[in-house]
Amino acid sequence: MQFKIIYLKSFSKIKANSHNLINMVLENTKPKDYSIDRFCRQYLQLERNLDYPPSTLLREADVQDTLYNQIFSDGSLTYPPPQRYQLGVIKELMSKIEASIEDWDSHGVSDDLMTVLSNLLALPLPSEITAAQQKSYVTYTPSLLDTSSHPTPQVTLLESRSLISALGTTGLRTWEAALHLGQFLSANPSIIRGKHILELGAGTGYLSILCAKFLAAKSVISSDGSEDVVANLPESFFLNGLQGSDRIHAVEVKWGHTLVGAEDERWNDGRPIDVVLGADVTYDKTVIPMLIQTLEELIGMFPHVAIFIAATERNRETFEVFLDVCKERRLDIEEINYELPRREAQQGPFYSDQVPIRICKISRQ
Repeated sequence: MQFKIIYLKSFSKIKANSHNLINMVLENTKPKDYSIDRFCRQYLQLERNLDYPPSTLLREADVQDTLYNQIFSDGSLTYPPPQRYQLGVIKELMSKIEASIEDWDSHGVSDDLMTVLSNLLALPLPSEITAAQQKSYVTYTPSLLDTSSHPTPQVTLLESRSLISALGTTGLRTWEAALHLGQFLSANPSIIRGKHILELGAGTGYLSILCAKFLAAKSVISSDGSEDVVANLPESFFLNGLQGSDRIHAVEVKWGHTLVGAEDERWNDGRPIDVVLGADVTYDKTVIPMLIQTLEELIGMFPHVAIFIAATERNRETFEVFLDVCKERRLDIEEINYELPRREAQQGPFYSDQVPIRICKISRQ
């Protein structure tokens, strides 16, 4: 097995391109709009540590009106955050606004925001323990997408962000590697455009939806090994306007089990697969041999398939097991050098920059 860090011709400008896009946003967007938009996007993603606009802006009436109209007014959001989260944010926001005001004759606190706070305080909100067990709407903003085609690209999902299900599935939330791989694909849309896509371990379906809705995939199979996760995927499609679409559907795929059943002549009715995606699918070293067995079967059926695996390196030993099994099975791994964006430079989606996330392309030697 050859294991190397590569700069493929088609990917050689990835790092520069993504940084240029971020710089263009910074240069062409007014600082006021930038900080407000960034705060609103973090709010929609239910971030715990929000970057509030600076005090010089928060005291301004038009900024307070913008925040109210964009994320706090009735009907402004189709899928708003949970009320307990809303309350925590509006309380902190009001505190920062009040602290920012030096001259109360020139500045004040928005009556609309005060009303929002009063209404939320009057509600019988669930306890923190109960709230942590409930699903919440989470909206991600893939900021590297071409906004000429999609002015406000967003992916909304219903997640249990603090939980793993009783059955052990991790498919109740979107993990960092999926967000990072999504940014890589958004910066390189030709990988997906017009292609037949299979996502393994889809979980909430973030990557599948991104490919079907924004990256012009010809077809997308969103697969997982958990029946419960697969049963929930149509809800994710619905939240993103993909209900009834013939471009995306959910399928149960158990790694290590043959794809072609005894009663089937061909898998997926003989339709091709051009690209396979997998994000955070190497977290458990006990399932890695089964995952690679499935990858081998896919390569056998579709020799020219491009396989992209993204892994958050929480445990280096686990990733080394993945590399070792690939070596045993004579698979070639090419690591794509796609830099993890600094947290302060992220405009959406937002994810940790403290743990390395590796993207690999896999093929047969």
